[in-house]
Amino acid sequence: MTYRKFTRGVMVTAMLCLGLPFMAQAQLEGLEVPVDETETETMPAPLEPQLNEDGLPILTKVDVDTWLDGYMPYALETGEIAGAVVSVVKDGEILTSRGFGFADLETRRPMDGEETMIRPGSVSKLFTWTAVMQQVEQGNIKLDEDINTYLDFEIESPSDEPITVRHLMTHTAGFEEVVRNLILTDPDQLLTLEEYLKAYIPPRAFAPGTTPAYSNYATAVAGYIVARVSGMSFEDYIDANILQPLDMNSSTFEQPLPARFESRMSKGYADGANPEAGEYELVPAGPAGSLVSTASDMAKFMIAHLDEGGPLLEPETSEQLMSPQMDITPPLNTMSLGFYKQDFNNLRSRGHGGDTMFFHSDLYLLLDENVGLFISMNSSSPMVGVLRGELANKFAKRYFADASIEFEPRLETAKVHAAQVSGVYESSRSSETSFLALVRYLGQFPVSADANGDLILRTLSPNPGRWREVEPYVWRRVGGHERFAAKLNESGDVSHVTFEPISPFTIYMKPPWYRSSALLNPLLYAGLGFLFLTVLFWPVRAIVRRRFGYTSVQERRETRSYHLVRIAILFLFGVLGLWMMILSSLEADLTSLSGSFDTKLIVTQLGQVFFYIALALSIWNAFVVWTSRQSWFAKLWSVVLILSILVVIWFAYISGLMHIGTGF
Repeated sequence: MTYRKFTRGVMVTAMLCLGLPFMAQAQLEGLEVPVDETETETMPAPLEPQLNEDGLPILTKVDVDTWLDGYMPYALETGEIAGAVVSVVKDGEILTSRGFGFADLETRRPMDGEETMIRPGSVSKLFTWTAVMQQVEQGNIKLDEDINTYLDFEIESPSDEPITVRHLMTHTAGFEEVVRNLILTDPDQLLTLEEYLKAYIPPRAFAPGTTPAYSNYATAVAGYIVARVSGMSFEDYIDANILQPLDMNSSTFEQPLPARFESRMSKGYADGANPEAGEYELVPAGPAGSLVSTASDMAKFMIAHLDEGGPLLEPETSEQLMSPQMDITPPLNTMSLGFYKQDFNNLRSRGHGGDTMFFHSDLYLLLDENVGLFISMNSSSPMVGVLRGELANKFAKRYFADASIEFEPRLETAKVHAAQVSGVYESSRSSETSFLALVRYLGQFPVSADANGDLILRTLSPNPGRWREVEPYVWRRVGGHERFAAKLNESGDVSHVTFEPISPFTIYMKPPWYRSSALLNPLLYAGLGFLFLTVLFWPVRAIVRRRFGYTSVQERRETRSYHLVRIAILFLFGVLGLWMMILSSLEADLTSLSGSFDTKLIVTQLGQVFFYIALALSIWNAFVVWTSRQSWFAKLWSVVLILSILVVIWFAYISGLMHIGTGF
């Protein structure tokens, strides 16, 4: 589901603070298709596109199919993606539903828009929000009612304000991020929705309604509320009230995948260049991401919502569903009721993205044009976010003039405002009470300014680069349509920043000084460097002494403290190494976060005792050194050892590595 950007993607890229190069547009514009000159005389001339009054191609089946034939094969090859499906709807009809590449690399089974089944990930949430609004229409759910009114267990609010259904739908319930049992592959480990919700209630990080922080758990709660008020299981409710009315006969929320669909299911690949497919993914938080569908079925869902809800909702309810709900960081795109507001410049759009470990999808509803676009790719790749985003961007600009605007000039306040905004920021979508706080720390990113006052964002966004101030405290990415904005508090300081496309559900705030990577990273690198040199010179010193026949004049106490503190440092490095293995397992396979993983996690957490042992021994060592006849260099080094170990403990504390427990 969409949280894959937080889990698999963030676990690795956050450590590296890596931004993907935004190269797709330049590459595609410079692409030249080779022509076989021996056949040029017999080849038919390319069809000239029909143009509208703005001089842009008219969106027709012939034109969009031709355009997709040019874009998709190149995108799949460039991104090393095995296969993809695309569907486009217009004026209540499926304009095209296509497959590209392969659903199974081993058998070379092709992707097909009508037949091939894919995992839309968090696009599933749109079905959950539609179901919620159906129950709102029937009077069974009130958007501003305390969610505990509908539950058979209690979720406490961190403030006097209750968590409401509206908060669930706008990702402002205030939940910390949780990833445990987010995705599984073993059906025997699959929890029911009720079991999952009651077992993994996340801590609350923010007061309800104040801070966007994307939450799969919140959507799962909303689905459970639908089930309780309707008296049906969530899966049965969706089937009876959404899938069947739309004749979405190739779609289901059932888990495991029903046998009748197995032969049609696309494989999922961690790497499109590697034919080894991943196992079928199971999602205990089903309402947040367990949908299986086809491009053609997703087209039917888009048509219904473009038709003011079609057979699913009354027009007034549909309008409410699409209406922006918050104004946290104007004028950036924000949340509607579950749908993202994701305009392309002046072209109004609503939709949602979705990511599992292997599938990556986007759905767009161009409301004023009665046009919808859906894409899903079946492979993970560093370029998958860029390529699917560029598909939507190029599609919008090809057919609709409102998607393209003249780039605004840089404001005179650019340098002053850029200096005010510069600093380090961390995501609201994070955890503080488990070792996942490490991800929050590693995901901090710097905002800086160049000589012209343009911002430089080294973020997890697929579109890094320079951003020019075009409105007060609003910047636009040079060469793109995405915007970055800062919100000021009453004292004139920066309250938070965010950027498109994540602005609807995530903001970034400056961390407190003690958690700022700008301060701690240099100290941590220096401290680890000193500790490494201490251990490195331990055998070197022994070899040199033996080689040249030096004899130690140290007393037995000095020798013992010298060796013990270095042994403790080795164990400290061992614990840090175990944490690296924990993070590697998270990155490699989210489905492994149970069973034996708990044992590894507890053992690693208990290893924190070596931090304290190392600190105690370093203090004793310093006392011994300072009360002996050793050199001033040795005395100074003993103090540096204490400070270095303290920095490591500082880092471990703010990163959640001192936490004991398997809740995460």
